Amino acid sequence: AMPRHGTPRCFWAALPGMAANSLPCQRDKVLTLESMNPCVKRVEYAVRGPIVTRAVQLEKELQQGVKKPFSEVIRVNVGDAQAMGQKPITFFRQVSALCMYPDLLKDPNFPEDAKEKARRLLAACGGDSIGAYSASPGIDLIRQDVARFIERRDGGIPCNPENIFLSTGATSAIVTILKLLVSGEGRSRTGVLIPIPQYPLYSAALAELNAVQVNYYLDEEKSWALDVGELRRALRQAQEHCRPKVLCIINPGNPTGQVQSRKCIEDVIHFAWEEHLFLMADEVYQNNVYAEDSQFHSFKKVLFEMGPKYSDNVELASFHSISKGFVGECGFRGGYMELVNMDPAVQQQLIKLISVSMYPPVTGQVMLDVVVNQPQPGDPSYQLFSQEKQAILSTLAKKAHLTEQTFNNTPGMHCNPVQGAMYAFPRMQLPPRAVQEAKAQGQAPDMFFCLRLLEETGICVVPGSGFGQKEGTFHFRMTILPPMEKLEVVLQKVSQFHAKFTQEYSQPQNHDEAIRTSEKAGQ
Repeated sequence: AMPRHGTPRCFWAALPGMAANSLPCQRDKVLTLESMNPCVKRVEYAVRGPIVTRAVQLEKELQQGVKKPFSEVIRVNVGDAQAMGQKPITFFRQVSALCMYPDLLKDPNFPEDAKEKARRLLAACGGDSIGAYSASPGIDLIRQDVARFIERRDGGIPCNPENIFLSTGATSAIVTILKLLVSGEGRSRTGVLIPIPQYPLYSAALAELNAVQVNYYLDEEKSWALDVGELRRALRQAQEHCRPKVLCIINPGNPTGQVQSRKCIEDVIHFAWEEHLFLMADEVYQNNVYAEDSQFHSFKKVLFEMGPKYSDNVELASFHSISKGFVGECGFRGGYMELVNMDPAVQQQLIKLISVSMYPPVTGQVMLDVVVNQPQPGDPSYQLFSQEKQAILSTLAKKAHLTEQTFNNTPGMHCNPVQGAMYAFPRMQLPPRAVQEAKAQGQAPDMFFCLRLLEETGICVVPGSGFGQKEGTFHFRMTILPPMEKLEVVLQKVSQFHAKFTQEYSQPQNHDEAIRTSEKAGQ
């Protein structure tokens, strides 16, 4: 038979008994797995990966009446505060509602300070409406408010609004800066140092941009501390095959929950200056600090307090978001980045690049403004705002302590102090037979554990292999965000399941199981 690929349909319609509308053949697809961008195929994002896909399937099966050993799927795989039951801050939603529907400005039930903020924001929008386009870097008024917020946070160190760029969460800003930084081919290809464990956004973005991922390992034995000696090792090793020029820091840490000391930040800044590296500081969890002996220090503040030798030379991009902290407004997709010491010509290229994607949603910009421009003492909304904020943060601190304590009381598990952020990243021991079985099924051992946990308890966590970890260690990440009563249940179930799993795979393997495992390994 003749190949039909690419043959005009009219040819086949002209044959006896063939109608053009009944032809069974199709041309080859232009876009296939073989022809698509290979960089996209290398992208992995564990936080919303295969285990989450299975969790969604289980939820549908439960809705269809399929019997399971659990009544609900509890997703503790992602830091989505409001999905976990956290109530929005009243004042933030009031201002947002007033901007969305200005007729509410006539409603006496809204406090006067919320109305005043809404009028001010609406006046900064085209046509006094948040439905209008905004400038690509964001609404000027909001950039000015962000700059003032940074100045207050950093003890009066100046911040130029022209160096503030609003973003769709922190994610879009991080990816945009990486786009500017990545260049070269072969040994001149840009290398980017990222912490291991890391937030998978970084490895995913580097894979898509075809950059070289350079891993530096946080020290789990020292509460996930960052060691400059390890930075230097990673840098020297990478210089043999690429050109490292970017150093990414996540502080407070995700997934590890550590809060860097001021001394550590100074050492990192000195290292960046010494090695001529561009610094990226992911600071989206800056409001999430729970340990009494920990304090958040912004890289910008420490940089300027170290003096002109550093503050006039080290290039820094720092990032913040409204998705985390006590705010938890993930769905609004609001955030910003501040640039320090960026070449003015490159900054113009950045403006061009962000203009292509237009601008972040104005609703997110409005929410960001209220977050950085909060009620002050004496304002009508201050008391309620202060109570709501403190209640959220104090509860998170209790949850952090409970999570650490529970896992450390579980045989075969260890959890470093959750000093900040909103996750625990406990290490677990897995029996050699479980590791063997996982490899036979083509799975990472911690993925094997997490899938079994999901299937038997309905609890969805993320395996540590999705974040990176030292060879031979096994972890998982879970958020501490569920309501206290539900978190207690989750922790108890995870602890009990680990004990059951360990016992099951510590028993001698019978002959038939050994044969099946051997056959799977050979497939």
